Amino acid sequence: MQDEAPGGAGTLAAAICRRVRADIVSGKRKPGAKVRLETLKSQFDVSWSPIREALSRLVAEGLIVAEARGYRVAPVSKAQFEEVVRLRTLLEVMALRGSIEHGDEAWEAEVLAAHHRLSKLEDRRWNAADSGEWERWHRTYHGALVRACGAPILLQFCEQLNDMNDRYRRLFLAAHNFDRDVAGEHRAIAEATLARDAGEACRLLERHIQRTGKNILRSVKL
Repeated sequence: MQDEAPGGAGTLAAAICRRVRADIVSGKRKPGAKVRLETLKSQFDVSWSPIREALSRLVAEGLIVAEARGYRVAPVSKAQFEEVVRLRTLLEVMALRGSIEHGDEAWEAEVLAAHHRLSKLEDRRWNAADSGEWERWHRTYHGALVRACGAPILLQFCEQLNDMNDRYRRLFLAAHNFDRDVAGEHRAIAEATLARDAGEACRLLERHIQRTGKNILRSVKL
């Protein structure tokens, strides 16, 4: 069994939380699927304490639900997704405006680099070998846009909403291609952001988030 010296249990719980969260967001763990504690205990070779702590964190994030006899991956629903889109639009746009106001040259370089890397993968995101890399840089790009807002709690909420949004988006991508120029939208948002045009950048980001939400609601049975 892995070492659980002082501080170790928390570190193990964080690692288990990241792994299970990634499995849920990617769709590897399906909505409503049972989360078997015995399987996690065997997989990570740990005691019950970090497993329960990790699952408690995921319950707080809305990705897992606790039941009388254990845990399940949180179900998906139209009402929840509509709320996620509404809140993500509000908070991410707020964070982007803050980043444009407070961001320095290092932040600009981070946005530029993240968009450049993402743009090289846009046309290959449907390839099985490249989809994971596109997902990683897509998340990095959106994170870079808001990183300099100077509001850690706001960023924490944005991150949680992105996790919940990604679950639905990947359900959509499992059966559909984007029906619009997503690469062009990413480019326009980055350009307006780097030009420090807060009004235009926020308008484009809001439209980008809401268009994706509308496509998913039209195409995925929730």
